[in-house]
Amino acid sequence: MYTKEKAKGLQSATKEWLEHKEGLIVHTNNLENLRDILRFHEHRYYVENDPLISDFEYDTLYKKLETFEKEHPELITKDSPTQRVGVTLIKDFPKTRHLVPMLSLENSYNEEDLKDWDRKAKEISGLDEIEYTVEPKFDGASISLIYENNLLVRGVTRGDGEIGDDITPNIFQIKSIPLSAPFDSKNIQQIEIRGEILINKDNFKKYNNSLMEEGIPPLANPRNAAAGSLRIKDTSIVRKRNLEGFLYHVSYILNVHEPKNETILTHSDMLKMLQEFGFRTPQHELKVVKGINAVIREIEEFEKQRDQLPYEIDGMVIKVNNLELQEKLGMTSHHPRWAIAFKFKARQATSKLLSVEFQVGRTGAVTPVAKIQPVAVGGVTVSSISVHNEEYIKEKDLMLGDAILIERSGDVIPQIVKSMPDSRDGHEKKIVFPTECPACHHTLYKAQEEAVWRCVNINCKAQVLERIIHFVSKDAMDIKSLGEANVRKFFEMNLIKDIPGIYELDFDTIKSMDGFGEKSISNLREAIDKSKHQPLHRLIYSLGIRYVGETTAKTIAQHIHHILDLQKMTSEELMKMEDVGVKVAASIHAFFQNDDNIQMLKKLEHLGIEPEAKQLEKIEGDLSGQTFLFTGTLTSLKRNEAESMVEKHGGKILSGVSSKLNYLITGEDAGSKLEKARKIPGIKIISEEDFKKLLSI
Repeated sequence: MYTKEKAKGLQSATKEWLEHKEGLIVHTNNLENLRDILRFHEHRYYVENDPLISDFEYDTLYKKLETFEKEHPELITKDSPTQRVGVTLIKDFPKTRHLVPMLSLENSYNEEDLKDWDRKAKEISGLDEIEYTVEPKFDGASISLIYENNLLVRGVTRGDGEIGDDITPNIFQIKSIPLSAPFDSKNIQQIEIRGEILINKDNFKKYNNSLMEEGIPPLANPRNAAAGSLRIKDTSIVRKRNLEGFLYHVSYILNVHEPKNETILTHSDMLKMLQEFGFRTPQHELKVVKGINAVIREIEEFEKQRDQLPYEIDGMVIKVNNLELQEKLGMTSHHPRWAIAFKFKARQATSKLLSVEFQVGRTGAVTPVAKIQPVAVGGVTVSSISVHNEEYIKEKDLMLGDAILIERSGDVIPQIVKSMPDSRDGHEKKIVFPTECPACHHTLYKAQEEAVWRCVNINCKAQVLERIIHFVSKDAMDIKSLGEANVRKFFEMNLIKDIPGIYELDFDTIKSMDGFGEKSISNLREAIDKSKHQPLHRLIYSLGIRYVGETTAKTIAQHIHHILDLQKMTSEELMKMEDVGVKVAASIHAFFQNDDNIQMLKKLEHLGIEPEAKQLEKIEGDLSGQTFLFTGTLTSLKRNEAESMVEKHGGKILSGVSSKLNYLITGEDAGSKLEKARKIPGIKIISEEDFKKLLSI
């Protein structure tokens, strides 16, 4: 789509526009140039994954165009970049007939299936060997796009293969799908292109995390996320989902005049044309090979890389490359004879829902956990699956004794995809969500804005146990010899009844227990004594206050002298601290207004815990006055080590991206923090290696 010369020209024009942010005025003579610049940078960002300017710079140019078009609406074109983002509330999705039916593909699961399919194709074609293409089978939502006179006019779901839903306003929100393309250069007046709408693995994780933060059950797989997003009737929400479109087949072409363009003779030629016209295609993953044995080798190689791909795929698609031969092979009423899907080993499996246990966490959240007949799926034997909350159970229509379909995609935790009501024989039983805490029998409570039932009894034994486990953990008080297994054992024996009980352990009783010799007793005693001198921020974090993570605990510790100072602070005062919002402040305030918590802290102080901020000498170093934040997975450093390095050099760690941030250090799979930082001028985005150079390590 963009030759080197054209790209160079647009980049040069971009620089000119940005260097004259205030002075360069949009007018009719340079209007289309500005639109071309924005389309070019959309292509670099969403199709090539190689942006040339920051999000802030893109937004600067976009606002210029948007302002001009508002003042001159008569000059707006249908393919202007501004036409993607109009907020539309769709009343309903009208039904639309496909120009050509969207048939299913025949499936194969082994070499024999592929060889049999190849044999039939050779018999019909009369050839001894056929050239095939091999490409990923994306696991997303199928769509059909229609372009007329170069413009995108319609986007339709697969539906029943004959008729689908017209979702054009939502398709407009997917920036990797061009609003126009130069099809007229190939004498094409109308074209129907098939493809898949996807959400990549990183965005899927972010989306699920956002759901869980709101108390909404996560989705089982990226396919559900993509398909569900296309059905949303508010386009502004669709736009935020970061969907992507891959186009892999041209199903219909209406040429302006005969003869047809003879330069497109193969499927690979067609994909190359789409790629050149600005579409995302499997062009880079596509393999063109001769003979079915070569196809099988490519499939074997690709399956090894499956988990390294940024998208979920569930197999490979094999197509006859020659378009004329495709026509000769034709199709059945169900599938084309010139293509077949090879399905990878299943990551789904069926099982039986045996029982549901209700577990109580340290914040009192009651989580139902399904116990199922053990089944191997995705290389792991699954016997327990979280079913999240009461609404999730109702939504999935789950009953005890149900046959269920479970799925494990990549490194995503197992999820129940659905129950199978048609398999019920009448012996199934309704899952009854408790009204009382299963541990202490206190009445459960559910906030109006949440989907989670909670036990609000601060002395609930299940919560106390989980709080003790959190208190001794590595990132909290770091009592190394008192791990989760020992905490559970001591709790069951009544040797530890609460958090202060850690510092009142009866070591004489422990000496008589199996597995505890003099050395282990000495190590345990030493670790407990050492924990009394942990810095204040660790004590704050160890309390397990809802929404208070390690970074927030550090922020709080910098604003107080004694931990009980928090008892006197209002929510409004707490919110004056950096990164402490409404929810966090309310949670901290509620914790320190609870008398049981205050008595516990006073007892801990009596037992030797240091609840005061240590008067540390202010560190002056290379990074003094500079703020840092890490995102993604670091490869040569541990996150806590890197943060300690910053603090030792006088720098400060922030908990989130804001205008106060100086450096964002990005590791592998950097996510939403990176996207947000790109939009804020002044933040320096550097790699892990650049960070190490900054510290001269």
